[in-house]
Amino acid sequence: MSQVNVKTYRVIGEVRKPALKIPFKKTVRAVNVDDAVEKVLSEVGSKHKAKRFEVKILKTEEEKP
Repeated sequence: MSQVNVKTYRVIGEVRKPALKIPFKKTVRAVNVDDAVEKVLSEVGSKHKAKRFEVKILKTEEEKP
């Protein structure tokens, strides 16, 4: 059985709507950076009713335990 290493990532970005800009910082647990970004896009898009092109990811970094 293979073991999967789940890491903690901090994703920093902003939601750019026509009338406003909402900055955010999210901490998520994921296997890799791509999965972390996908999870953030899903959560932020759902919360703010934003399309993926309205969410701008500025920085992604792995948090050390």
